[in-house]
Amino acid sequence: MTGISQASLERLRGLCLALPEVTEKVAWGDPTWRVRDKIFVMQKGNFEGGRPSVWLKSTAEARDPLVKARPKVFFVPPYVGHKGWIGAYVDGRVPWSLLSELIRESYRQTAPKRLAGLV
Repeated sequence: MTGISQASLERLRGLCLALPEVTEKVAWGDPTWRVRDKIFVMQKGNFEGGRPSVWLKSTAEARDPLVKARPKVFFVPPYVGHKGWIGAYVDGRVPWSLLSELIRESYRQTAPKRLAGLV
């Protein structure tokens, strides 16, 4: 398990599992959340200096303004950043209301249309 606080992990878990047909699975030593076995959120703690973070499916158009405006909170994650994913540190600075919307948008991009339409 990673260096994320238990409270932050539970909050993140609650936001993800509240969405239709979402499952949690550990991959690469960290929790991931999936819809129909497709990852839309990954919690990471072993990148970017070990700061606990969450990586979410996004688009470069949505991600880049956030990274530019708040580089201490948002970043382009390794491995998946070139596909538009966004990273957010979850060590106290991230606005959870914004993170919640990013999670929902990540879900909508990943889920089948019928499920995405429910969110």
